[in-house]
Amino acid sequence: MIDTTGVKVFGAGEWYVRKHGMGRGRRRTWRKLHLGVDETTKEIVAVDLTTSGFHDGPHMAAMLDRVPDEVGQVSGDRAYDSGRCYQAILARGAVPTIPPRRNARLSTAKDPPDFRIERDAVVRRIKDKGRYPWRTTSGASRQSLAENAVSRFKALVLVKLAARAFENQQVEALVKCRVLNRMASLGLPISERVLQG
Repeated sequence: MIDTTGVKVFGAGEWYVRKHGMGRGRRRTWRKLHLGVDETTKEIVAVDLTTSGFHDGPHMAAMLDRVPDEVGQVSGDRAYDSGRCYQAILARGAVPTIPPRRNARLSTAKDPPDFRIERDAVVRRIKDKGRYPWRTTSGASRQSLAENAVSRFKALVLVKLAARAFENQQVEALVKCRVLNRMASLGLPISERVLQG
């Protein structure tokens, strides 16, 4: 599973703004943290930090390249609904379970590429059975595990990056993810549904 979140960078001028209240219109600096999570171990297996101008979709291939093990299925949100993402997933021999956009249309080409055939099959299943049944039967709902990893990152190792240089911020994000992996290896809470009668 893959997900992306914004991470704030505590810039040099922000302390001055908070202390003296000037320059409130100044844009804050932030980065995008891309996380790839293993479904079974809940371990973060791929990490990358980019500037805020990067779109999530084109970054899928780079994230998959960081996973040395075999990849069986890749789940992501609608930001990854693009031909480039489908191609990267299929090139790894994995099954893409990415929900198409609400206005998704079937391909009209006579001989569409492989990724369009795969995506068209998903669009047909959603039109026939509905979005919720497709999510539960395809495994797309497991993408929430990546969202949980993002929540753990923000809650346990803070949402800010302390380093100033971009290369140092990348190392800081990697170190924080390794800390989270170590914590996950020690044990994660087990949630069970309780039915009240």
